[in-house]
Amino acid sequence: MTDYETVIGLETHIQLNTTTKIFCSCKADSWEQPPNTNICPVCSGLPGVLPVLNEAAVRKGALLAAAMHSEIRLTSYFDRKNYFYPDLPKGYQISQYDMALGKGGYMDLPMPDGLMRRVHIEKLHLEEDAGKTKYEGGRRFVDFNRCGVPLVEMVTGPDLRSADEAAQYLIRLRQ
Repeated sequence: MTDYETVIGLETHIQLNTTTKIFCSCKADSWEQPPNTNICPVCSGLPGVLPVLNEAAVRKGALLAAAMHSEIRLTSYFDRKNYFYPDLPKGYQISQYDMALGKGGYMDLPMPDGLMRRVHIEKLHLEEDAGKTKYEGGRRFVDFNRCGVPLVEMVTGPDLRSADEAAQYLIRLRQ
């Protein structure tokens, strides 16, 4: 029998605690709002509107990158990832890809045995969230309130060796 080694890398989406969305002035925290009441022409992708980058999202993303010992790029840019989902009204997501906010870095993770495991960060970039699809009574409902909420997507290297280590990483990340 062949022995296998568990190798885990994670891609996490972290919501930034900003007051407004990443490219418009709609409230970022709309968990308790009725569906589709916290949207505007920008975050719902209507033609003829232009996004304006939320400076607080960039600052908080850079703060997270610094905490992860990442190289913070002085120049970064956004791309459009084109794909169709019912909860993505524009038909694309504004996200960083080639020139992300942060490059490299690491998080030292204390293990139960007292040793530290270094989890390498491959990439850290800003992006907007999509909406939320809900299924009820055999029907699909789409809530666009989350469209445009600022996120940091952080991608680790394949440095974790068990589900427990992955859980420890996520717990540490939330601290």
